[in-house]
Amino acid sequence: MSKIYTSADQIDFTLAEISNMPLPESLLMVEPTYFSVDYVINPHMQGNIGKVDKQKAMNEWNSIKKVYESAGLTVHPISGAKGLPDMVFCANQSLPFLSEDGKKEVLMSIMHSDMRKEEVGFIQKWYESNGYTIHQLDAKKVTDFEGMGDAIWINGKRILFGGYGYRSSLSAYDAVSEKFGIPIVGFELITEDFYHLDTCFCSLNSDTVLIYAPAFKPEGVTIIKKLFKNVIEANRYEGAELFACNATCPDGKNVVIQKGCVEVNAELEKLGFVVHEVETEEFLKSGGSVFCMKMMVW
Repeated sequence: MSKIYTSADQIDFTLAEISNMPLPESLLMVEPTYFSVDYVINPHMQGNIGKVDKQKAMNEWNSIKKVYESAGLTVHPISGAKGLPDMVFCANQSLPFLSEDGKKEVLMSIMHSDMRKEEVGFIQKWYESNGYTIHQLDAKKVTDFEGMGDAIWINGKRILFGGYGYRSSLSAYDAVSEKFGIPIVGFELITEDFYHLDTCFCSLNSDTVLIYAPAFKPEGVTIIKKLFKNVIEANRYEGAELFACNATCPDGKNVVIQKGCVEVNAELEKLGFVVHEVETEEFLKSGGSVFCMKMMVW
């Protein structure tokens, strides 16, 4: 039976009651050898076709990789594939997790855009080579599901927050919850600038999240404030222009975030987080930043 929550009235639990899931200590990153803006599938790409500085993009990617390594995480680089410029955004093609008995499992995505569908197979090969049980959704029943671009684990907890409306369908979460017995809190996204949940929601730890509130219906913000003790709200500039909420906090302490998010960073530091600013200017041209560019794995 699926467990999907889409309104505050349905929330009859606290996050403390949700079972724990160990945090991963490794991550995938796809090398940006073939990264570019070749088409428009989100508003951020508009006007940026052919405008990526590839050397600068590579430098930015390497700098981010070094930040993760300095925080004690293991980075598994995957080669990009020619003709798949968005494969670098490797949060989108899969949803990895640990089963209750500690087995590594992964659900592969059904990409919304035809231009990105072939990416999934390349990412799946890594999981196949690293001991994961592979799961697929029934494409006859589920139209779109873009992995951890939309389905985000709350740090250290066996619960998903799932965005839908642009790249993932609500029916996908019914299927995921029913198949794996995972509770899912669903959020309808309401502006195409914030087409994935990871563009407007960042899980920092089980008490704290960072959000861009205008990307949600008011009910969604109510749910978030009901479940989390600390809710940091990015302002328009930092949330929409700098993609502040596309930050990542892999260990509940270190936050990797696009450079220049002054107000958000001040709030993070007040709460004891260690902020690592990085530059993702070239990737922002394609509508992605820090979170999009990595996948945490076990």
